[in-house]
Amino acid sequence: MTWAIITHYIGSHAVELAGFVITALGIWLTTKRLLICWPVVLLADFLYLVVFYQARLYSDALLQVFFVAFTLYGWWHWWRGVRQEGEVRVVRLPFTSMLLAMAAGAVGSVALGLLAVRLHAALPHLDAALTSYSLVASWWQARKHIANWWLWIVVDTIYIGEYIYKDLWLTGVLYAGLVALAVLGLRDWRRAAGTSRLKPVE
Repeated sequence: MTWAIITHYIGSHAVELAGFVITALGIWLTTKRLLICWPVVLLADFLYLVVFYQARLYSDALLQVFFVAFTLYGWWHWWRGVRQEGEVRVVRLPFTSMLLAMAAGAVGSVALGLLAVRLHAALPHLDAALTSYSLVASWWQARKHIANWWLWIVVDTIYIGEYIYKDLWLTGVLYAGLVALAVLGLRDWRRAAGTSRLKPVE
């Protein structure tokens, strides 16, 4: 691979490269339960909105819009917790709430799938299901539930195959890294919950 090819690739994938780096940084900061993760993740949301729209992955592009809203909410919710308790404390996820969220993810998968078909999106049903359950995982993350990492591991693993299929190799590599970061987040959040009183759901 010559420098000309490398330079051309960087130039034509600049937004994806920026999203790659900033997303990885944001998720790593999230695993450490650091409040600064949210503005970093917010920037990544906007960058990948552009990437997915250009790739005609419209469900993923729409997902970034919801991610922006969830990121702003998570930022506020974590900030409030830090102000009240001095730290980002893990919150217990009731079993009933988990079932309701998973059911909502299934309904969202069908609804988004029908919309994606009408928009002639690539991989409409798979992309819609991943989008819907990503929203569930994002909500759990904003609410500080450990379960968010389990769901991210599953969703991001499937995303790897989708992005490779769409020739978004760099994003596929990113999502492989996100799976590893989700495992790290699961470990760290479980450890944090074990060393302090697990906060009941609000």
